[in-house]
Amino acid sequence: MPDDLYERYQAAHATYRSHRATTCTDCTDTSRCPAGQRLFESFTRLQDAYLNRQRSQRH
Repeated sequence: MPDDLYERYQAAHATYRSHRATTCTDCTDTSRCPAGQRLFESFTRLQDAYLNRQRSQRH
């Protein structure tokens, strides 16, 4: 069974990468436009949730 949280965090990362590669000339590794910042924060929140859940399942 696919892991929904993993799929959502991967999709959020793909959306951010797509924004940066095709839509936005302002986003860099260290600076983001408001839309890019929102997309990046969504990705990091989902990634953190996934990784925290993975860590808690190991114990």
